Amino acid sequence: MTHDLFRQDAYLRECSAHITATADAGIVLDQTVFYPLGGGQAGDSGVLVLADGTQITIADTRKGKDADGNPTSDIVHIPAPGQEDRVAQLTPGTTVTACIDWERRHRMMRLHTTSHLLCHVVPQLVNGCSITPDYARLDFAMTDPLDKEQLTAAIATLVAAAHPLTVASISDEELDANPALVKSMSVQPPRGTGRIRTIRIGGDGDAPLIDLQPCGGTHVANTSEIGGIVVTKIEKKSATTRRVVLGFAP
Repeated sequence: MTHDLFRQDAYLRECSAHITATADAGIVLDQTVFYPLGGGQAGDSGVLVLADGTQITIADTRKGKDADGNPTSDIVHIPAPGQEDRVAQLTPGTTVTACIDWERRHRMMRLHTTSHLLCHVVPQLVNGCSITPDYARLDFAMTDPLDKEQLTAAIATLVAAAHPLTVASISDEELDANPALVKSMSVQPPRGTGRIRTIRIGGDGDAPLIDLQPCGGTHVANTSEIGGIVVTKIEKKSATTRRVVLGFAP
């Protein structure tokens, strides 16, 4: 089992950890700041630094799977090619410092938070999404046309309003009683622990609630940190789907 430190603090850039297993799939640690691919968000990259300063470059991070392909509670750090000899020398119990590529992660945090703002601007169900370091896309289940300039302006207003973001949780029963909290048709919140992580934007005191939904990804703490974001493209993917692509302002 890997303790996922990024769930509690998305701003952690590194942590000390111990190797618990090594396999063809990659390296498993007892705890990590690396986010694994999931919920539409790309997995983190970075390095594992050994006590003697040796570095293992991590190209991607994935959720562990058992022999039957079922998900486990492990998080697997996938080394970049060309390091096989170095990786082969790693043994369980070895201490490492896990360091994410912070600039890459922070770009995804900004885009992921913007995708929540977009769910407020376009209040329709999402049937597909992707969060990368360079762009984000959301597919909305809708038939009405959308306007790039109007969406860009609406997002800019929410960014400038400096709405705080709050990480909390609700019970499985609370989610069952409020199914409208789930905005995605394609990704369902993970169950099994009895608590489901939520992301709330705004809604403090008398402030308006901008967005509230289950989400396991990484986000910035305040919308003002997002900076300049523009809608770069709107596509009609099908008769009932409109795709909105977000990018960083030039």
